Amino acid sequence: MTHQRWTLRTEHTSYTVRLSPDGPWAELDAWGPLGVEDGPSALDWSHRTHFITPADAAPAEYLPYGLRPFTGSELVVGGPGADRGVWWEFDGAEEAEGSLRLAFVDGLTGLRTVLCYETVPGTDVILRWAEFTATTELRLERLDSAAVNVPVRGTARLTYLSGQWSQEFQHTRLDLTRGTFTIGSTQGAPGHAYAPWLAVQDEEAAYGVALEWPGNWHITAEAEPGGAVRVRAGRVPHEGAVRLAPGQTLATPRLACAFSPDGLDGLSRVWHRYERRLSGDRLHRTRKVLYNSWEATGFDVDADGQLELAKAAADIGAELFVVDDGWFTGRADDTGGLGDWYPDPEAFPRGFGPFVEEIRALGMDFGLWVEPEAVSPGSRLHAEHPEWVYRVDGRPARLVRNQLLLDLGRTDVQDFVIGTLDRLLGTYGIGYLKWDMNRPPTERGRPGAGPADLVDLDAEHVAGYLRVLDHLRAAHPGVTVEGCAGGGGRIEHATIARTDVVWPSDNTAPMDRLRIQHGFLHAHAPHVMSSWVTDAPGIFDPRPRSLAFRFVNAMCGVLGIGADLRAWTPEQRAEAARWTARYKEVRDVVHHGEARLLGTPDDPTCGVQFDAGDRTVVAALSTGRLDGAPLLPGRPDRLRLRGLDPAARYRDTATGTSYGGAHLLHHGLPFAWSAEHDADLVVLSRL
Repeated sequence: MTHQRWTLRTEHTSYTVRLSPDGPWAELDAWGPLGVEDGPSALDWSHRTHFITPADAAPAEYLPYGLRPFTGSELVVGGPGADRGVWWEFDGAEEAEGSLRLAFVDGLTGLRTVLCYETVPGTDVILRWAEFTATTELRLERLDSAAVNVPVRGTARLTYLSGQWSQEFQHTRLDLTRGTFTIGSTQGAPGHAYAPWLAVQDEEAAYGVALEWPGNWHITAEAEPGGAVRVRAGRVPHEGAVRLAPGQTLATPRLACAFSPDGLDGLSRVWHRYERRLSGDRLHRTRKVLYNSWEATGFDVDADGQLELAKAAADIGAELFVVDDGWFTGRADDTGGLGDWYPDPEAFPRGFGPFVEEIRALGMDFGLWVEPEAVSPGSRLHAEHPEWVYRVDGRPARLVRNQLLLDLGRTDVQDFVIGTLDRLLGTYGIGYLKWDMNRPPTERGRPGAGPADLVDLDAEHVAGYLRVLDHLRAAHPGVTVEGCAGGGGRIEHATIARTDVVWPSDNTAPMDRLRIQHGFLHAHAPHVMSSWVTDAPGIFDPRPRSLAFRFVNAMCGVLGIGADLRAWTPEQRAEAARWTARYKEVRDVVHHGEARLLGTPDDPTCGVQFDAGDRTVVAALSTGRLDGAPLLPGRPDRLRLRGLDPAARYRDTATGTSYGGAHLLHHGLPFAWSAEHDADLVVLSRL
C-alpha cells in the first residue's frame, strides 16, 4: 500500500512528512539538505515493539495521549467527567506552495486537529504549529506546538542557553544518551534561566528549534529507545489546562525549526537570516548609537544633569539620548511612581517638552524608558484601579521589586497602556521607547472573572502584550522600540518581530558581557542585540579590560554607551569618539552581513567575523594570558577566519597589509596582544 508523502523545501533544506503505514498519524521521513528525501528513510524503525505501542516507537510529528500512551505525547485532552485521551483518524491534507496542513479527527470527542507547516522564504526555517476545533467542551491539559525528530546516530549533543538574571544566555552543552531533558519557564515570560531555544547535533549537522511565545513555555528532549531524539515544545497552561469551547478554534504558538550541515555556527546564521526577515522593512532603519543615562544617574534624574550628559554624549558621536528610570512623578527610588506616567515637574522645571527639544537641538534623537505592565502600590493608578493588578481573593499581594503587576490580559488595562504611550509619544518628540518588565506575576488571579480554571491568564497576557506592541508599530511606525525584561527575560521571536532591538542582560561588565553575547549570537541576530560600553566592574569575571575591549565587544551588535561620561578624561572621550566613528563605518556590515563566531570566550583570542559584499569586519578580543614577548620568545596570536574565498586577496584597510584568502583561512589574522592592547577591529577589503 502506498502512503501519502509531502516534501517542504527551503533555500537549502528539505523536510519530508508521510502518513505512517502503522497507524493514523504523520511521521518524519527525512530532514536535511535538499535531496535528503531521495532514498529509504533514516528514521525507519524495526516495526517490532515490546511493552510499547507502534505509535510510541514511531518518529511521529504529533500524537495525542491515547494513541501514544507511554513515550510522551503532544496533546492531552479530557472532557467534563470523561476519560482523558484522543484517538483520531486522518481527515485530509491541504498542500500549497510552501505550506502544508494535515487534519485529524476524533469521532468520539469531535476534536479536529490540524498540523500546520509553513516555509519562510529566503531562509532555512520551517514554522510548525497546531490548530484545534471542538464540537463539545474540552480541556486541553497539554497542547504542544510540535514534535521534532532528529535522526542521531549516537549520543545526541544538546546545546541550550541557560543562566540567571545578569548571567543570561550562557552557552551550555549536554550529552543525552537516554532519558528526558526539559527547560522552560512558568514566570509569565521566557525568563532569565533558559531561552526558548534548543539545538541538537548529530556530528556536524545541527538541528534547532525556537518557540515564538512570550509566556509560559517548555522544550523537552527525549532520547528514545532505538537511538532517536524527539523534541517537544509548546506553551504551558497557567492553570494546568485550557478550556476549548464548542465551535472555538485555538492555535498553538509557532515553533521555528531549522537545520544546518555546518554545525552550531552555521545554525546561528540560519537564525540570523530568519530574524532579519522578521524585522521586515525596519531592518534597513539605521540603528543609532545610543547613550542611556541609567548607570550614570540612576533615579537622580533632573534636566540640568541629563543635559550635561547629553552634551558629552553628543561630543563623542552618540545619535540618540535615552532617559531611563526616574523621570516621572513619585520616582525618587524603586518604591513609587510606576503607573503614573507623567514627567516630574520638579525634575524638569522648564517643562519636559522644552527639555526634549534641548536634547534634540544637540543633534540627537530622544528616547524614554517605561515599564507599562508595572504599578507601585502607592501610585494614583493603583488607588483608582486596585482591580487592575493580578491578585487572589483573600491572599496577600506580594511585592517584587516593590511593585505589582498589571493584568494586561484585561482590555481596559491594554487600553490604558495604549492611551499612556500614545499620550507620551504624541506630546513629546520621542523617537525611541525602551519597554521594561522587572517582575514576573506571582498571585496570578483575576477575581470576578469566573472559575479560575476556565480563564487562560497566560495566553491573555501574551495577547495583550502583543496587541500593545502591534499598536505601537501601526500608530507610531517611526519610533524605535527596545524590548527588555530586567535584561534578557523576554526575548523570543514574537517580541523580536515587533521590536527593533532587545536588551540581553543588565550586566554590562566586559568579560561577563562577552560570554553573554557569545551565547546570544548563537540564537539571535547582531542587529537586534543592544550592547553598551559602561564603567561596570565584572560581577562574575572581574578582570579589567580596556576601553577598546569594551567598544569592540559592544560593536558586535547595536552600539550603546552607558558610562558616566562626566568622569571620563579628555583622552578617554577622544578615544570613545574614534571608536564611535569606526562603528558607524562598519555597522551596515555588522547588521546586514553574515556573522561567524570565531572561537569562544574560553579561548585566548576569540571574536566575531562579519561579511557583506567585498567587506569583512573582524572584531577580535584577547581573553587569555600574554605570551611574554618581547622579553621571551613569542609570536602573535592568530584568529582563523572562515567563509572567505581561498583564491582571493584581502587588504587590511587600516594598515594596507595584504593577505591571501587561503592564508587567512589556514593561518588567520595575527594579533600581538599586550596589557595595553587587548582588542582590535580589522576591516578587510576584497581586492
